[in-house]
Amino acid sequence: MSWLSNSQAVVLTAYHPSGNDQALGGSHGKGGEEAASSRRYGQYTMNQEVTKVTERPPFDRSGSQDSLDELCMEAYWTEIENIKKSHENRQDDQEVVVVKEPDEGELEEEWLKEAGLSNLFGEAAGDPQESMVFLSTLTRTQAAAVQKRVETVSQTLRKKNKQYQVPDVRDIFAQQTGSKEKEAPDGTESQSVGTDENKYRRKDDQASHLGVGGKDLTPLVPEEAPASETDINLEVSFAEQAVSQKESSREKIQRSKSDDAMLLTYRVPKDKTGTTRIGDLAPQDMKKVCHLALIELTALYDVLGIELKQQKAVKIKTKDSGLFCVPLTVLLEQDQKKVPGTRIPLIFQKLISRIEEGGLETEGLLRIPGAAVRIKNLCQELEAKFYEGTFNWESVKQHDAASLLKLFIRELPQPLLSVEYLKAFQAVQNLPTRTQQLQALNLLVILLPHANRDTLKALLEFLQRVVDNKEKNKMTVVNVAMVMAPNLFMYHTLGLKSGEQREFVMAAGIANIMHLLIKYQKLLWTIPKFIVNQVRKQNTENHRKDKKAMKKLLKKMAYDREKYEKQDKSANDADVPQGVIRVQAPHLSKVSMAIQLTEELKASDVLARFLSQESGVAQTLKNGEVFLYEIGGNIGERCLDDDTYMKDLYQLNPSAEWVIKSKPS
Repeated sequence: MSWLSNSQAVVLTAYHPSGNDQALGGSHGKGGEEAASSRRYGQYTMNQEVTKVTERPPFDRSGSQDSLDELCMEAYWTEIENIKKSHENRQDDQEVVVVKEPDEGELEEEWLKEAGLSNLFGEAAGDPQESMVFLSTLTRTQAAAVQKRVETVSQTLRKKNKQYQVPDVRDIFAQQTGSKEKEAPDGTESQSVGTDENKYRRKDDQASHLGVGGKDLTPLVPEEAPASETDINLEVSFAEQAVSQKESSREKIQRSKSDDAMLLTYRVPKDKTGTTRIGDLAPQDMKKVCHLALIELTALYDVLGIELKQQKAVKIKTKDSGLFCVPLTVLLEQDQKKVPGTRIPLIFQKLISRIEEGGLETEGLLRIPGAAVRIKNLCQELEAKFYEGTFNWESVKQHDAASLLKLFIRELPQPLLSVEYLKAFQAVQNLPTRTQQLQALNLLVILLPHANRDTLKALLEFLQRVVDNKEKNKMTVVNVAMVMAPNLFMYHTLGLKSGEQREFVMAAGIANIMHLLIKYQKLLWTIPKFIVNQVRKQNTENHRKDKKAMKKLLKKMAYDREKYEKQDKSANDADVPQGVIRVQAPHLSKVSMAIQLTEELKASDVLARFLSQESGVAQTLKNGEVFLYEIGGNIGERCLDDDTYMKDLYQLNPSAEWVIKSKPS
């Protein structure tokens, strides 16, 4: 990831898309009088020069740009105008988010902390052994990304004449070079990663492009276009795939613009050891996944030469109660007092429920706005009566509920896609292929804070239900993406000095990202297998390290070392013959069962055997209240999907225990 090195404070304020409305706090023309009646509606803008913007940028279309015609973008610009009208009828004070872009080296230092590598610098730098296990599991591109940031931090610390020792980068990575050329974390040879990847790379993976202002732009595919499905490679590091693809592309002629790559659709590949989704892993393993996802995203963007500018909110003036303009974490704290364990704001859930009560077949759903004045009054009523339970939901028309839902998203003090990663989401449009765009989005979804990710998932699932009724409501995935993109991405570039061509590129770009988020949410909530394998390797190395320390301690305490090793070896094999696993189900009537492993035995078969012996609760349990878990060995805890082949997983983790239990809320 490329990080900014200049120091400046940036104030994120509201953008008003007409020439008369200006960013709050500015001293332009009539700004003072208009600012007094202005209301932030989610358009965060950098503290840069603002200029007047035309209502809609006219666009000179060439023949090569016909697939992204003005009709396709009409819903987008209409939504921008609806947002402006909604804003003009909101009178509350504006919340201000101050974002600091740190001095040279500070972003890299922050990055290393978020990647779990803070002990590679600073006062803990003298003993970096804790990170050595972690570093040993990294791919070449991941290690290069870490090394690049460590070098920057080291140089900065030397300039500042810090008193503590600054480690030499060569020392930190010296132990890794020998093993890297032999074996990658997933057991494949790193040098031959391109060979394994070839079965996934299609000759038409390079997306067709639109040339806009000298910049290529990936178009949206017409909804009616025929499509063929292909698996997306989750077994090999995304950055390693990008390196391999770049090397092979040097020998190939650039594909023509008439390429039909965009007719491909992607699916999650079948994995005999089971697909791992966000929420399936124990917290300690998920933390490792997030560290690896950040490093992998950085490595991918480094390989592709895409600049990433991460930011951090350091000062936020927000409400500490209410519904609108309240941080997600504060809302959830309020809501959990009413409904313990809830992970999605209650107002958000209720607005979606109200829309669905009106029927998802309504033509123009989400596109047609409610009356701005009525929306303003409903907001005030909701603030006063929602938690009291006295609000009259019958007074909320369906289009009003849709407008309130979009308003809720826009008025979050920090974007739903987070301050830290909003720009990274926007930068996805600059990646050269559809595959790489999906890979980056997959990693970004993993990196979102829990509250943001859960709320985003609820939103995308709702939007997919809207799309499922497209024959009647006329809202295809393209139309829904066009309407929702400006609400979710806070289209700040409209408020900056930029040409009309750039505005069109950005509009189409973020609409395309929104399209991908809706269409591929199942894929995006999947944890790539290569990252899970890296976590397994880390756990294995940590267990080995802990076991050595334990043996040393036992020897000092004069225990029988041979007896300990014998007990340790037989702990998981007691009373279980070869090729048989013992499954525990402490909450069912049959609390334990020995099950013979076969080539075709799946996790769903194991569950079925237990549930078939249940009586009254059996039907309820079959509806998905209990799951089979893999616990221990080289993983902390993992919920298995129904199509997991047990023999294959047993071979991957022979020391695991197998437990049937409910999933934590």
